[in-house]
Amino acid sequence: MRKTRRTRTGIRDRYAASDPGLLRLMAGLRTVGSIGLALLVLRLAHNGVTELVAGAMAAMVSTFAVRDKRVRDQAVTLGLCLPAALASVSLGALLNPHVVIGDVFFVLLIFGAAYIRRFGDRGSALGLIGFQIYFMALFVHAGVSGLPSLYVTVLIAFAASAVVRFALVTETPERTLGRLRRAFRARVAQLAATQLEVLRAEPERLAGAVADLRRDTARLHASALMIQAGLDDGTRDRATAALLQRRIADAEIAAERLGVLVLSARSAERADTLTLHLPQAPLPAPAHGGGEEKEDESLRLLRRELGALHLLVARLGDDDRGAGLTQVRNRLLGYRDEENLPRAPLAVQEAFRGVGEAARAVLGLRLALEGPGDESDETPETVRSREEFEAEDVALAGEAGPAARTGFDRRTTRAAVQVAAGSALAVVGGEFLSAQRWYWAVLTCWVVFLNTSSRGEILVRGYRRLIGTMVGVVAGVLLAGLVGRHTWTAFALVLVLIFGMFFTAPLSYALMSFFVTAMLGLLYTLLHTYSLSVLVLRIEETALGAACGAIAALVVLPVRTDEHTDEQLTTALIRLRDVATAAVAQLSGGPAADLLDMARDLDSALDDLRRSTDPLTYPITPLRVRRRTVRYLVALLETCAYHARALAATAELVPYSTSVAADPRLAAVGRRIAHNIDVLIARVADGAPAGGVRTGPSIASMLEGPGPGSAPGSGSGSGGQSPPRSGTVTYRVLRHLQRLDEGVAGLARPLGAPVEDGTGVPVADAANA
Repeated sequence: MRKTRRTRTGIRDRYAASDPGLLRLMAGLRTVGSIGLALLVLRLAHNGVTELVAGAMAAMVSTFAVRDKRVRDQAVTLGLCLPAALASVSLGALLNPHVVIGDVFFVLLIFGAAYIRRFGDRGSALGLIGFQIYFMALFVHAGVSGLPSLYVTVLIAFAASAVVRFALVTETPERTLGRLRRAFRARVAQLAATQLEVLRAEPERLAGAVADLRRDTARLHASALMIQAGLDDGTRDRATAALLQRRIADAEIAAERLGVLVLSARSAERADTLTLHLPQAPLPAPAHGGGEEKEDESLRLLRRELGALHLLVARLGDDDRGAGLTQVRNRLLGYRDEENLPRAPLAVQEAFRGVGEAARAVLGLRLALEGPGDESDETPETVRSREEFEAEDVALAGEAGPAARTGFDRRTTRAAVQVAAGSALAVVGGEFLSAQRWYWAVLTCWVVFLNTSSRGEILVRGYRRLIGTMVGVVAGVLLAGLVGRHTWTAFALVLVLIFGMFFTAPLSYALMSFFVTAMLGLLYTLLHTYSLSVLVLRIEETALGAACGAIAALVVLPVRTDEHTDEQLTTALIRLRDVATAAVAQLSGGPAADLLDMARDLDSALDDLRRSTDPLTYPITPLRVRRRTVRYLVALLETCAYHARALAATAELVPYSTSVAADPRLAAVGRRIAHNIDVLIARVADGAPAGGVRTGPSIASMLEGPGPGSAPGSGSGSGGQSPPRSGTVTYRVLRHLQRLDEGVAGLARPLGAPVEDGTGVPVADAANA
């Protein structure tokens, strides 16, 4: 029985990790449920196929358009969308016979729907409802005489959406956050298992294991960002949100650091953090050939303890917490102390320390999510870790302030003008292709502009939609032939395809387009207008709409992909400078700052940068050298962000920790890093930086002279100039600072920024001298 339960839990965890928060599953179920309920009610009322199709489309759009986080806000938005939908279907039926007037109004409606998105989720919902319901009226060829039945259909569709949203498939920020936390735990468990595979891998399989490590590290980071985005709405107060944010950040940093340490432990040289972010990064040479017969005792022990860590993470939150798990946790926490480390090379010892720090992060997650629990049978190492967490909790509770208010999203009108211009072209071109179904070109032009910011993004999205549509046409032909005139079989398949559309939308735009087109083939079958020529026309209209969107993006108020990427890069560099300088300032005795919020802003800026560089790194791009440069640049920035986050997490301990003390000597390090990032910002912004990126002595050598009572984070009271011991907080702080300094200096080459030595002389001139 217990084995069956654990198997079931393992399957659930794997799925939770693949769909963090079950967001895709819930979106699909909510939409399919709304459509199914609307179809059931309409069928019981003996409505015809036209009303059934219209009801399905109205239920679908009324469900996915409303994206407010709070239930009360969702109800208000849905209530406001109903009159907008009734007005839109009325105008669609009235203007349908009047070609020119109707086309002009459709373009104006598109402009308004795009413009109103600047007013947040509610504005976006109203814009989507207005556009999609008008499109629905065109799709079913609505007329004035049929308006009463369409009004009833829309009302039933909205009512079905409300019933499913608020009664059947309910969703609150608290529930979403709870599922995201479980997904994060599953991601940590996956990463721990992958780290174990890296240690076990034969040399010829190491590249594949490191690729899996890189992938799972990125997925863990994405889960952490999703949790942080929902903290304010999903927790009861600001103090709880700050506590969870702290524990999630600790676990993420500890897990990512352990991956680098494990790779170093099985290598002849120290692994670079860049290896976890850049697929082309060279792997360190293995120190042994792999296989148990060639491993020494310390590596076998490390492998066993990594397996124990994976067990500890996998059982986090499990009701079965026996004495065995407590003993495992106590043993792993013991590796935080020097005297408990086995005799082994330095790199292997650091990996054991990393296991201990990861076990501490797991304990912190459990305390934050479930409370103290049973404190019996705890070793001194566990008691110490628990006391450290209690001290941090008190400090976080005292510092928590009111949550920041979020205002409207004040975007420019550029996107609205562009999509209106592209839609006008699509209307004209679509009329030439088909006077009956020209609106498919307009729909394509509309969707390729949604959530895009540059012409490169629009071109890539148009290409993906065209590919998905072409494959979907083939599927539509096959499904229509199989279904024939079986109405309810067709509607059942439509529900399946709609679920697939919403489930895959965050993963692949081309796959979503495939499901949409296959679904349309079935809808045309239901409306008795299906033919192969209609689906071929669908491809032509899609290609035309994508081309019109591309032309509008290139001609009307164009935003070059390079310009947009430079803007996002500048923002990411500014956020990196803010986090690094504030962390170093706090480590050197400066005022306290909300470093974890600043680190979250940095992560968000990096996500925006990654999205903006997608067109530059797309596989079919002909500019191969630029693609490699962009990937290297983003990977180097992610490496710098990792070290900045680690510094921020350590700096937040300074005001109340007994093991981390401030050191004023670090201020000079912060000034050099800030200067170098400012040079990079100036290089990206205007191409003419004042000065160059400064290189010179290592971070440790800059800390000359006697320090305070304890070096930064040592707590040892040495105060001299002797180098810190490996494994101490001081050692980790200096190493993160050194890596951050090297990473920032490394950004100078791909950005083309000048480089100076410690005396201010350009490196090229110094070399010539």
